[in-house]
Amino acid sequence: MSDDRGGGTAEDDFRYRGNRLGLPESGSGSVPGVGRRLAGLALDWALALLLAWAAYRAGLIGSGLSGEAEVAPLISNTALVVYAATSIVSLTLFGTSVGRRMVGVAITATGERSWPWFVSMTVRTLLLCLVVPAVVYDRDTRGLHDRAAGTVATRL
Repeated sequence: MSDDRGGGTAEDDFRYRGNRLGLPESGSGSVPGVGRRLAGLALDWALALLLAWAAYRAGLIGSGLSGEAEVAPLISNTALVVYAATSIVSLTLFGTSVGRRMVGVAITATGERSWPWFVSMTVRTLLLCLVVPAVVYDRDTRGLHDRAAGTVATRL
């Protein structure tokens, strides 16, 4: 059934973020705004940087390096690996991470994929680490990383 604007269907009519996925407009289970999700990402990234810096200070990584020019890339690259690992583990086990939990965001399956949850969280996290898939998003503010994994960010 076509709507008055042509081309679309009545079921595809966008009314609010998440309505096409069967999510509520507000409250628990609704799609959070971009600001809330970015705040959760920033908190998770800060924790990963802190853990990478602690690993460097403890001598677990970068022994023999000296000078800020050598250490800074090591810490930031290590933080990316730490972020990916902690995200995959925490999202697989809890459906959220420390930073996301602090801002009230969880990751929920949409039913688009029949993959095991661990596989979905791994695909989602690795694509998020590439950055570009996360900044290309649809009307529901689902990035390409969420669409590929069959997930959506929801409020707790």
